[in-house]
Parts: sequence; C-alpha cells; structure tokens
Amino acid sequence: MAAKNTLAEIRKNIESVVGKKIKLKANRGRRKTFEKEGIIEKTYPNIFVVKIDDKNNSSRRVSYSYTDILTETVEITVKEGQRKIKNVV
Repeated sequence: MAAKNTLAEIRKNIESVVGKKIKLKANRGRRKTFEKEGIIEKTYPNIFVVKIDDKNNSSRRVSYSYTDILTETVEITVKEGQRKIKNVV
C-alpha cells in the first residue's frame, strides 16, 4: 500500500512541472546512461512523455513510467529550481 501512495506523490510532482525544462538522466543498463534536456509534455495515468530537442533541430519523444522514478532508473531535475524528482520516502 505504501508503494501506491508513493507513486501517487511522484505523479503529482511530475504533473506540477508539465511544460517546464528538465534534465533527464536514464539508466539503460550495463553502465550506459542517457542524459538529455527536454520538456515534460504530457502525463497519463501510468506514463509521462518527455520531448527532447536534439542538436540537429529535430525532436523526439520518449515515455517513462512513474515506477522508473520509483526504482531510480530515471532521474528528473527541474532546471528552474534545481529540484530533483525521485523516490520520496
């Protein structure tokens, strides 16, 4: 039951920063990490979407689940206040 409340808190935190610039750090396994800047575009009941602008003036969208933040596979830092969204225990 505690995990459900924590996921709800994570979702509320992400919903509060929709449209703001973030720094995304994702673990891809085998010591590979993905670090980019982007904007949280939309939230859904189980996932959220991040729009990432590349150097070539192209953009792509990636989606992650709230459990990725809970398990610390994904870390999001809001650029404005340098606030980090992660598992709050």
